[in-house]
Amino acid sequence: MKPEREFVAERVVARHCAQLLRPGPSQADLVTALTRTAERFSRELAGALAGLLGGEEPSVECSRPERTVYSDYATMQVMGHRNLGAYTLFGAGPGQHRILGMVAGEAVLRLVDRAFGGAGIAPQQLPRELPLSAELMVQRLEAMLAGRLAAALGADDAGAIRPLRREGNIDHLAPFGNDENIVALVFSITEPGRPAWAIEMAFPYDTLAALFANGERPPASSEHAAADPRDQPFADVPLPLSAVLVDIRLPLAAISALEVGQILPVPVARAVPLRVAGQTIAHGTVGAVDDRLAVQLSQVF
Repeated sequence: MKPEREFVAERVVARHCAQLLRPGPSQADLVTALTRTAERFSRELAGALAGLLGGEEPSVECSRPERTVYSDYATMQVMGHRNLGAYTLFGAGPGQHRILGMVAGEAVLRLVDRAFGGAGIAPQQLPRELPLSAELMVQRLEAMLAGRLAAALGADDAGAIRPLRREGNIDHLAPFGNDENIVALVFSITEPGRPAWAIEMAFPYDTLAALFANGERPPASSEHAAADPRDQPFADVPLPLSAVLVDIRLPLAAISALEVGQILPVPVARAVPLRVAGQTIAHGTVGAVDDRLAVQLSQVF
């Protein structure tokens, strides 16, 4: 059967864009990006831990990334007698991409003991579950890890990473599939004269692909621009300004003998200090304007 007319495409035939077909980052690229982020996270973590540990920054060192399968990682947790711990599943970004954070139960109990004024000693026989007294400490650790990791990743929103779920046993949490490939990191924390402890984190490759899909971002700056006193709401704040015309010292005996009508000779300084809340902000010389005493500024700090 011969068609009466030739078929003609109604639209231009689609052509594939080379940029769209370009492969994403390889697993090796993702691990490299995670390694650099982990170095920044170590520095962020040291500063954040200072407030938790009494004001002095501890030493935080990150291990080399370990590529493994989740089932093997979970088995090592149990074999290392660390099945008791604070295991938290974090969600990153709108897609809630999974990240596992872990602090051993013994380390949590040491931190709790320090928070209550103790020497940081954990009981020799660890309990089967973390006590309720450790709940607040674990929450502080979770908030610190989420915020500092978000900063290390260069996230604009400090809440870009949030804790989703927590268990005291890694088997109960089941954050990843048994056959899922992950990258694990260990952040070793040491202080002089105290036992070392660690914070561990694990990332599946799909999370790394989401975090570094557009390349690495520089860490968010923690510096804030200084407030301009000419801007609201600061501009209208009233502050008392005092000009110290006379500042003399008299012995207590002379002050106790003062009488009405007595004349005290006082020297007026050439440079009169102007003060706000006791802080000298400028110097000036005494003069007169429109029959009123005035101070002409000669130096402003």
